[in-house]
Amino acid sequence: MGLIALTEKLRKPDREYTAFPFWFFNGDFTDEEIIRQIRDFRDKGIYGFVLHPRMGIPESIPYLSDAFMHYVKTAVETAHEEGMQVVLYDEGMYPSGSAHGMIAAADPALASVGLTLEDDWDENDHVGEERVVARLANGKFLVCRHNQGTIRGIHFGEDDGEPGAPLSADILNPKAVDLFLKFTHERYYEVLKEYFGSTIIGFFTDEPSILGRNGLGTAEKPFFPWTPGLEEEICSRGGKTEELEALFEGKENRTTAVYHQVITDREGRVYYGKLSSWCEAHGIALMGHPHQSDDIDVQQYFHIPGQDLALRWVAPEKGGLEGMDSVMGKCSSDAARLMGRRRNSNECFGACNRTADGVTIPWYFTGSDMKWYLDWLAVRGVNLFIPHAFYYSIEGARKEERPPDVGANSIWWNHYEQISGYMSRLSYMGTDGKNCADVAVLCDNRNLHWKEVKEFYEKQVEFNYLPLRCLEGCKEEHGKLVCAGQAYSCVFGDEARSLLPGGMPSVKRIRSAKEAGDQELRLKNACPTLRLTHFIKEGKECFFIVNEGETAVSEEAEIAAGNKADSCLAAYDLWKNECYGIPVRQQEGRMAFHLELARRESLLLILCTPEEYEQAGLRYRPGKEEIKIQNWKLVGENTDALQKEYEGSFYWEKEAIVKETIGKKDTDWILRVSAEEMVEYYINGSFAGVTFWNPHEVKLTPWLKEGENHIRIVVTGNLANRYGNAEVYYGLL
Repeated sequence: MGLIALTEKLRKPDREYTAFPFWFFNGDFTDEEIIRQIRDFRDKGIYGFVLHPRMGIPESIPYLSDAFMHYVKTAVETAHEEGMQVVLYDEGMYPSGSAHGMIAAADPALASVGLTLEDDWDENDHVGEERVVARLANGKFLVCRHNQGTIRGIHFGEDDGEPGAPLSADILNPKAVDLFLKFTHERYYEVLKEYFGSTIIGFFTDEPSILGRNGLGTAEKPFFPWTPGLEEEICSRGGKTEELEALFEGKENRTTAVYHQVITDREGRVYYGKLSSWCEAHGIALMGHPHQSDDIDVQQYFHIPGQDLALRWVAPEKGGLEGMDSVMGKCSSDAARLMGRRRNSNECFGACNRTADGVTIPWYFTGSDMKWYLDWLAVRGVNLFIPHAFYYSIEGARKEERPPDVGANSIWWNHYEQISGYMSRLSYMGTDGKNCADVAVLCDNRNLHWKEVKEFYEKQVEFNYLPLRCLEGCKEEHGKLVCAGQAYSCVFGDEARSLLPGGMPSVKRIRSAKEAGDQELRLKNACPTLRLTHFIKEGKECFFIVNEGETAVSEEAEIAAGNKADSCLAAYDLWKNECYGIPVRQQEGRMAFHLELARRESLLLILCTPEEYEQAGLRYRPGKEEIKIQNWKLVGENTDALQKEYEGSFYWEKEAIVKETIGKKDTDWILRVSAEEMVEYYINGSFAGVTFWNPHEVKLTPWLKEGENHIRIVVTGNLANRYGNAEVYYGLL
């Protein structure tokens, strides 16, 4: 496929690359409203959704009842009629695995249990699964007990800490998981089987938790994940149950190491493995994400590996490279790459509200934040976006349940095609390509070395995670470590020398990004906020570059061009959906060019031949001339709509600038404003565009006329002012 075909696919990606937002199914349902909302999604460029039962469903519609399934079927049938796809959600509400408490209700012995340390224990006072696991020399007891963990339910009164919160199930117990599949998956299949494998493409499992939430455990008296009979499995691997006392002392020994591995293996085999097999047998994908951002081993059970970016664990103000959660993007994408999976997902934006004076403000999420998160994920290889969330209803307390709504109840919904189109282009860009990372970072489950890899990001040295469990499938070829179709010249990790099969003596071991050798992107000056991924897409060599910082980047850059001394460079702005040429200079097998990236900007660079460049009719990006408004006049304010309206005028005389380079370089006449938060532009009575973050910049050229021009802008503020009990400034700055 040549440049033209690639750019055409980017310009209008197929529907399969749509985002799949969480649709909070949380209200007093009617068939008419379900149909209306789904068609509204379609009109905004959203062609799929995750149907997520959520807090606010009336008690008159019990979970999985005939009434509940009627409305689910209405949604699925409507999606089918509209050529859309659905991902079913496997719980009511989360974490997954308990069937809204139905498992524990059916058999109390299958409620979640944990291992705890007791000073005294009288077996005559306890029945069922509560029993002594080990009697310790100090007179204490290690005991398996029901920990009274719960999940968040779908009816008011079933939230964390409320009396009606459903009991969580023991998801390490095969009997409990079999019941979960029977109550949930088989019920959906009974009603919707004709849509499985076509309209219904997956089941979403959401951060299953072995102990549930809000159980008996405390910092002083903790519970550790357990299930009856686990001691036999630990002892069969050489552990001694009495040595598990170290868990409660914050210490590690041989048996605690065995314990952690047994828990991981059992959760994978008993929970994820059973769900994965069921989905595969029914023609759909297991989707969703595990409990922790660095859970990479259990990703092997997902047909679409995934993770969850929530609660501002990473954020623009944090830099995006700090903490365990900073690994989640590559955790899912590298797991997918190792398994040969086409897609990997992220449930993004959930409760990613900003703070002020250390206090989190509900609904305080911005278009600027959204763009940063999308780029943060895409440059790390995520290619299926699951925005959290579109709400069926925000009536009453529903609007306070893990806001914000980033869909129909957001300020940008009327312009959502700009956002949905961007997510689709990012997804297409990141699917079915060949990643060109030359560094493998050895890792273990829940140990993805976030501190060590920070330097790789800051120096634009791309890497892939390689879990230790995958090493048996690796081999050495021509001095490279080869695994799952990827070939790495360098391996990072203390374990490399001792654990690589056969030692792999010719594979280079490195201890830092500097030792990795020549960078794919070489900058004249260091730019630690710049991120890079290098890949082959449709036969074209591509570089996706993201500015994760808060200031513009203007830097002389070089990329490797190999022996293609006559190559040209195309640039695709996926947000603006524009393709243009970049002037380059050939320097010793590398392409030199000037890189410009504004705040919140990203760019896809595509190497192409001169013939492709000419056939595509590419021109250099037009120069910019700024139109200045000397005196904006506030002409209206609607506090209910959170809008301020300004007017201004200017005199314009048409000019054209022609440069004899490869083609003509016209001038874009632009307007820049500094404002919070969303700005809509009207030039001489015509709508001229919308922008979502500072620096706000819009191209006015198509709407200008000779002489006097009138401009009107409407600035819309953040919904935290309406729903978050906050006073967040909006208007011109």
